[in-house]
Amino acid sequence: MERREPVWITGVGAATPIGIGYEEIAGSLLAGRSGVGPIRHFEPVDQPCLIAAPLGAIPCPAGWPTADFERLGGWEQLLLSSAVQALQDSGWWEKRGDVRMGLLLGIGAEWLVNWECRSCARPIEEPTRPPDPNQDQKSLARDLADRLGITGPVSTVAAACASGNFAIAQARRWVERGLVDICLAGACDRPLTPMGMAGFGNLGALSKRNEAPHAASRPFDRARDGFVMGEAGAIFVLERAGRARKRGARVYGQISGFGASSDAYHMVIPSTDPAPCVRALRAALRDGGLSPEEIDYVNAHATSTPVGDPGEVRVLREVFGASLLTVPVSSTKSMTGHLLSATAAVEAIACLVAIERGAIPPTINLDDPDPECELLHVAHQPMERRVDIAMSNSFGFGGSNTCLIVQRVA
Repeated sequence: MERREPVWITGVGAATPIGIGYEEIAGSLLAGRSGVGPIRHFEPVDQPCLIAAPLGAIPCPAGWPTADFERLGGWEQLLLSSAVQALQDSGWWEKRGDVRMGLLLGIGAEWLVNWECRSCARPIEEPTRPPDPNQDQKSLARDLADRLGITGPVSTVAAACASGNFAIAQARRWVERGLVDICLAGACDRPLTPMGMAGFGNLGALSKRNEAPHAASRPFDRARDGFVMGEAGAIFVLERAGRARKRGARVYGQISGFGASSDAYHMVIPSTDPAPCVRALRAALRDGGLSPEEIDYVNAHATSTPVGDPGEVRVLREVFGASLLTVPVSSTKSMTGHLLSATAAVEAIACLVAIERGAIPPTINLDDPDPECELLHVAHQPMERRVDIAMSNSFGFGGSNTCLIVQRVA
C-alpha cells in the first residue's frame, strides 16, 4: 500500500450560534452554553416550531475593508469571515499567493434565499446580487475563491448533513496527491428562512418545545421531540505534515480516517438497518489503520429525534461491541442545534477541542437518558479525559452516511 504523508489541520475559522472563532467556540462547548432561542429575525407565522439557533452579527475579518464586507449578503459574510479567519490562524494569509491553494465547500441549498426573495411577499434578506436571468450566476464557492484570489481547484459538495465530512475528506486527498499545496475545506448553511423552517416543520422533524428554547435540543433524552435548526459555517486549512512542520505551524490535529456509505432507503427517514452506517464507520477505521478500542471519543450525529438517536446507538453497538460503554459519547447539537450542511464541519471542531483541551464537550439537557440509548454519556458537564483519537459521525438526509476520524499530532 502506498505510504501517504499525513495531512494536518493548521487553521480554523468559524461562525456558529455559540461563538465566532475557535477559542470562543471551544469555551462555549466546554461551558455547555446553548445557542438556541426564539426566532426574532422573521415572524414564524403558522409554524409549529418557533425556536432556532441563529447566527448573530458576523464580524468583519481583521484587515478586510469594512465597507466592502458590509455590502455582502449573509451567506457571503459567513464564508468570507470563516475563510479569512482560517488563513490568518494558519499563518498563510499574507503568503496565500505563494502557494497552490484549493477550496472545497459543503453547501446545501445555497440559492434558497435568492429564490425565496423572489417568491415571498416579505423576504428576510435581499441577495447581494439579485439573480439576472440572462447571466450565469457565480456559486458561493466561486465567489469566495475570487475574493481570496484562489486559482487552484474549487468545488462544492451537497450531501445534506454529511457535506462537511465529504468536503474535508476530498480536500485531504487533493493535498495528499499534490493537486494543491494547501486547501481550504469546510461547510456552511443558513437555513433559517420562512420556507426552510416550514419545510422541516411540516415533516414533523422539529422540536415544539417553544416555551423552553434552551432545553429543546436534547439528544438521547427520553423526552426529546425533534431537532432544533441552526446556522453556521466552519472552514479549515489543510496541508501536508512536512510543510507544516517545516514552517513551525500550530497544528490542531491530523485527519486520519474517512468512511462513507449510502442507505438507498428513503429521502428523509433513516434506514432501520444499521448495516449501511456500520460500513461507513468501519471504512473510516480501516482508512486510519485503527481498531474501535483506540477511539477515545465519539461525537455522535444524534439530532434529538425519536427515531434517529436509538438508530445511531445500534450502529455504535455493532461497531464497538462490548467496548462501547467505555467510550465517551456526546452530541454537541444539544448546544448548537442541528446545523444541516454545516453540522459535520462544526462537529470536527468539537473533536479538535476535545483533543486540545483534554475535555469532552457534554450533551446538555440529558436529564433522563433513553434506555434504548445506553452509552457512556457525557451529560451536562464536560468530562476531563485525554483524547488522542476522536470519531465524528454525520448521517444526512437521502442516506448519506459519513465518519471522520481526527487525532492528536505528537
